[in-house]
Amino acid sequence: MKRITILATLVLLALSPTSGRAADPAKRDLVSEVRDSERAFAKTMADRNLAAFGGYVAEEGVFFGGKGPLRGRAAVVAAWTRFFEGKDAPFSWEPETVEVLPSGTLALTSGPVHDPKGTLIGTFSTIWRLEPDGRWRVVFDKGCEVCAPEPKH
Repeated sequence: MKRITILATLVLLALSPTSGRAADPAKRDLVSEVRDSERAFAKTMADRNLAAFGGYVAEEGVFFGGKGPLRGRAAVVAAWTRFFEGKDAPFSWEPETVEVLPSGTLALTSGPVHDPKGTLIGTFSTIWRLEPDGRWRVVFDKGCEVCAPEPKH
């Protein structure tokens, strides 16, 4: 009987909506989780792995670009395919700022974008959402070119 009770408890825990993650966001290092997710997302570009890149984009994710917003994972992946062509990545990025809501469900990352020579060419801002499967995925992403410095008088 004791084994059945233990087994039933384990099954209920496994089926719980918070399975795979702590229920209390305060008990997790959410900033590190999001920073690690951003770094792994950026690594997909360095590794030239478009499929892995797509796995970080939420189904309903929106990326802002020069021709307007790209809506949905399929549209984002289709538009970003060109960045994954060729042997070398055309740019790289790294999170400098990471903020997570106290609820532990939304986060923002932001930081520099560099060309292959290491020259700063832009900045990015990304909104991440903790999905039901316990993974952080991008729901909004926007990059901006670096503005030329103001002339000194």
